[in-house]
Amino acid sequence: MRRPVALRLSAALSTMALAAATGAVLTMPEASAATGGATGYASQNGGTTGGAGGQTVRATTGTQIHQALCGRPSSSTPITIEVEGTINHANTAKVSGGSCNTAAGVIELKQISNVTLVGVGSGAVFDQLGIHIRQSSNIIIQNVTVKNVKKSGSPTSNGGDAIGMESDVRNVWVDHATLEASGGESDGFDGLFDMKDNTQYVTLSYSTLRNSGRGGLIGSSETQLNNGFVTFHHNLYENVDSRTPLLRGGIAHIYNNYYVKLNKSGINSRAGAHAKVDNNYFKDSKDVLGTFYTDTTGYWQVSGNTFDNVTWSAPGSDNHPAGPDPQSNTTVSIPYAYSLDKASCVPDIVTRTAGAGKGLKVSDGNCSTTTPDPDPTDPTPDPTDPTDPTTPGGTNLSLGAGADGSSKASGTSYGNVRDGDLNTYWSPSGSTGSVSIKWPSATSVSALNIREAAGAQGAIGSWRVLDADNGAVLKTGSGAGAVTIPTTSLRKITFEITGSSGTPKIAEFETYAG
Repeated sequence: MRRPVALRLSAALSTMALAAATGAVLTMPEASAATGGATGYASQNGGTTGGAGGQTVRATTGTQIHQALCGRPSSSTPITIEVEGTINHANTAKVSGGSCNTAAGVIELKQISNVTLVGVGSGAVFDQLGIHIRQSSNIIIQNVTVKNVKKSGSPTSNGGDAIGMESDVRNVWVDHATLEASGGESDGFDGLFDMKDNTQYVTLSYSTLRNSGRGGLIGSSETQLNNGFVTFHHNLYENVDSRTPLLRGGIAHIYNNYYVKLNKSGINSRAGAHAKVDNNYFKDSKDVLGTFYTDTTGYWQVSGNTFDNVTWSAPGSDNHPAGPDPQSNTTVSIPYAYSLDKASCVPDIVTRTAGAGKGLKVSDGNCSTTTPDPDPTDPTPDPTDPTDPTTPGGTNLSLGAGADGSSKASGTSYGNVRDGDLNTYWSPSGSTGSVSIKWPSATSVSALNIREAAGAQGAIGSWRVLDADNGAVLKTGSGAGAVTIPTTSLRKITFEITGSSGTPKIAEFETYAG
């Protein structure tokens, strides 16, 4: 009989605590296979898929990000938010709603699930404004830059963390991000990538962390040992004083990272933590592995690493460097498949792939790079493909609106076209028909996006878009996808299918102000 998730986690944490006390071999049971592209521990515990299967919206301000979260039917409705431009304090306000819990001056992913936040087009920069994940699960953050987030001085955001996770967080994948500061704690900055208070199953991959006093931590104190199962791979740490990461308890898998100018210390395994450290390249750095600033030691398993101009301090009561000849003092079993690049090619591979704006390039596991096809961050979709238009920007106005139509096939509903779920849809009772979105008061609309249900792509033939208030024809055309119309203030807009090559199935009828 399969045990409930809570019991399985409790058992896992008990195993971690026992291993922490003994430094013994640590073996975790295999979980489900990777889903949604996530790697490392984020692929475990059911996988990390973010907003896959949900609607996609475009946001150019922090307020619009919050509006997208708050406009969902529920806090778990999948959504992908494509971000372009600079997000800052001036354009990030609190938004209220039953499916969100937001705050001004920080991107708040709180008490929610199934969300992807991805930078697109010319890029997404979170300027002096952090991303806070709290009591949430199944989150993907990809291709974004977060810089100069402060905990003191002005302005402040997110406790000084670029990306911070705390309080019962599960399954987060941060990929191809650039996280940077301009100094240490005395300059008002804190960590670039922090995990606290029961945060588990996290992967940081192909990201750049630079110019900071603190790279990041797992666990906020020597007694908070309920964090762990974190993977760091193919990341660049550059000009960072310490915490790459600081690991208090738990398990970390750290492989194929490139460390340059770790000024005080690097991977700090403390309080019984277990770190598997494979095929990394350390250059021009000090004390890159060990237990530092405490007498509560941790453990490490090392293999295949390169130490290029690395210096080591002398051991002391609260200083336990692993070098100058690092040796394993435990073993850690990894439950997922992964490929190791040779340490000798890590500087080249990581330099070409890590960070935002790198086209999501990844290693092929053999010291070469490959690019996803298609690249979801590409600002110029193929103009010859009519089913691949640019999604209109802003918030989908259909969410929370009303809907009706001319007819509906058995088992379908008008409301399915504005519920944010691509797995539900509306069909007319015949080969033609119409469906409408309506609001209680006049609403300005200048674009819409017709998304067909899976298996029905191409069924929609000719169509008309109507101002249902007066019957005026706003646009005609054929095929599904994005449509621009003259900006019109109306209470009801209709999409009328006048010809088809099969049974039309509209999963979402999205509307936008522009």
